[in-house]
This record gives sequence, C-alpha cells and structure tokens, in this order.
Amino acid sequence: MKRVGDVLSAIFDEDLVQKAQGYSALFDCWKDLTEKNGITAAADHSWIQSLERGLVWIKVDHPGWKQILQTKESKLLSDFRRRFPKLDISGLSIMLCRPGARSENAESEAAAETIVPEKYPLPPAPEPMPTAEGYSAIKEGALKDALMRLEQSVAAKEAAH
Repeated sequence: MKRVGDVLSAIFDEDLVQKAQGYSALFDCWKDLTEKNGITAAADHSWIQSLERGLVWIKVDHPGWKQILQTKESKLLSDFRRRFPKLDISGLSIMLCRPGARSENAESEAAAETIVPEKYPLPPAPEPMPTAEGYSAIKEGALKDALMRLEQSVAAKEAAH
C-alpha cells in the first residue's frame, strides 16, 4: 500500500509538494517561535491564520497579547525568514479577534469574528438584488430580460432544494 505522500508526489509537481510542506511547517512552528523569543504563553492566545502575499497573518485573543507580539515583531519576522526562506515572507500582520474566534474547522467563523481596525473599515454592504418591480430602472431591454431569467432560474433551483 502506498503512503499518501507518495500518491500526492506522483500527482503533483515536486515543487508544489515541497511548498505545501513549507506552509504546513509554518503553521506548526508558532509555539516554537514564541518560546524561542521568550513569550511562550503567547502561543496559547495567538495563532497563525494564513500566509498571503508574503504576510504572515497572526490573530490574538486580547489587545495585551497583540502589544506583546508587536514588541517581538522584528525578531519573529527574522525567525520566520530564516526558517522559511522559500516562502518570501516580507512582514507580519497581527490582528485582534474576539475571544472564542479560534476555530479548528471554520475559517469563515474566524473571519466573521475578526475585529477590523478602524483604519481599514469594512466595505459597505452590497445593494439587495432587484426584484421584478426593481427591474423597471434598467433601461437596456436585453440586460433586463437576462437578469429576470437568471432570477427565475435561481429561484427554481432554490425551490428544488
């Protein structure tokens, strides 16, 4: 019987597999890095959320932990770069989350619980979809007809489920 890693290696490019292993190691190293930098307890109150565009996104459950991590930010960044040179890590972003936002199985739950800093406000809520009565504002006949057919199609699929 083949191991999962052997099967994945056969399916995916070796570079892709190595990159995936690097990402996995990145998420697993958080406790070691906090311990190395003298802030072991921070690992119980913070976690790596993601790596996007060279930024390691770290979430914390209290403003005090955010401040503590910020005092060690340059050392943590150096450690990340040293451990993961192929990931091209350019910075850290430390975000405050509400207590209980940490979830092992639901990224959307964590995103919903994130407190957005004031300098990065949430975008406005999208406008509601027009109803059949709301289509009168659309002047282009073909567009109006296409949107009405789409609405009917979506409604029929929702009713079937």
